[in-house]
Amino acid sequence: MSNAVRISNKKQMYPISEALDDYLQKYNRISQIPLVYEDLHRFSGAVNLYTDNDEDTLWLRVFYSDSDRQEIDTYLKQVYTILHSDGNEQIIEFLNIDAVDYCSFANSKPFRVKVRNILNDNFTYFYVKKADASRIYGLELEHLLSANRIHYLVKGDTLIEEHVIGIPGDIFIKDYLPDLSKSAKTKIAKEFVKFNEICQLRLLGDMRSYNYVIIPIHDFDHVEYRIRSIDFDQQSYEGKLKVYQPQFFKENYTIVKLVTDCLGLSSVLQYKKEQRAILAKRIINTQSRLPLLLETLSKDQISSKEKVDELKMELFHYTHHFKFKQCSSMGEILSTGFELVKRRFLSYTRDYY
Repeated sequence: MSNAVRISNKKQMYPISEALDDYLQKYNRISQIPLVYEDLHRFSGAVNLYTDNDEDTLWLRVFYSDSDRQEIDTYLKQVYTILHSDGNEQIIEFLNIDAVDYCSFANSKPFRVKVRNILNDNFTYFYVKKADASRIYGLELEHLLSANRIHYLVKGDTLIEEHVIGIPGDIFIKDYLPDLSKSAKTKIAKEFVKFNEICQLRLLGDMRSYNYVIIPIHDFDHVEYRIRSIDFDQQSYEGKLKVYQPQFFKENYTIVKLVTDCLGLSSVLQYKKEQRAILAKRIINTQSRLPLLLETLSKDQISSKEKVDELKMELFHYTHHFKFKQCSSMGEILSTGFELVKRRFLSYTRDYY
């Protein structure tokens, strides 16, 4: 694993610019939620959370004083109804806040809120985080250019983000993958090739195994698998191209080996072409929303000049496309890559588009 990539420094957080705020207003991402990130830091105690095997999860279960707890619970219920419904407070009486957990390990230092419906005992989660422009661009690109829709809200420097259901990649690799059939492993290898390609094309970095989930989908008499990102902190931030290629993280080595064991080179190339075609179609079909997002991102700063210069030259050497050398921001690099994907797709399908 000598080629494995490492991220040793903590990512810098970038504020929401006026232009990005205007974009979020236009598409109803801004909300006057009754709670901000700092409110949840009023906890008076905490205990470590462990797995069933007594492994530290790096999450803390936090507790609030009686006087704070009632107010915070009410606010969290209101946030949940705004995120997942129309804000109708009539359903609040049927909700219970079972737990609030805190993780100081992650860049966004999130709070995870467990909400339970007392009528049927169903529960779900949502997250309260420090808002970071890079992460918000990542969420929007996921919403526009994937098969997934993302629900999130922003208020000032507070980000409310929905929970993505699935089996964390590191847990799947350790506990589920060894027992799967050869056919199932081949399907996962195929999905990883496609996932690797879309992360590179979208400049979504740091997809170590604990930053994505694997979702089994039952289809008639067999099971398909999908890989979905759950962490968008490293959207267009790093300068090294390998950071945007999940294959180079040692945490993904087991699945990378599946690719080499289960797929031939022709299959890998086919799946990469399919993924580029899917992305091109989505770029074409996003009307004015994606161009506005890319225009906003091109004028924004979500990384350092040194990282921008490093990445544009790596992409120039990787693609031999001279326009990368002319880019002066991460947004321009991303736009150039999308334009290249779209133009190549249209050159092959000009009779249909």
